[in-house]
Amino acid sequence: MQMKYLEKDKMLFFSLEEDIDHHTTKDLRRNMDYEIERYMPKKVIFNFNSVNFMDSAGIGLLLGRYKIINMLGGEVVLINVKRSVKKILDMSGISKLIHIYDDLEMKFNIG
Repeated sequence: MQMKYLEKDKMLFFSLEEDIDHHTTKDLRRNMDYEIERYMPKKVIFNFNSVNFMDSAGIGLLLGRYKIINMLGGEVVLINVKRSVKKILDMSGISKLIHIYDDLEMKFNIG
């Protein structure tokens, strides 16, 4: 997983490079929580460009990070979510809590 932090805007980017299931969430959770605690970002952006599958462990991973960032007064955003994963996010109700955008330009006017 690649991570990038923009200090100017207090944004933390997580570029997820594999499917998210019960095999991968433990390491992802540990790495994400470390970076969130280290930087205390106001915005956390998850790039789902390389994620083709996510199970209930992935839902739990996202909900946990959402709660942490929400307690910090921040915002969580998902970008580049494939249709198959979006269906899971919609069915679980995550998409009602976390905004999902096609790309960064739509959300942050970066370009």
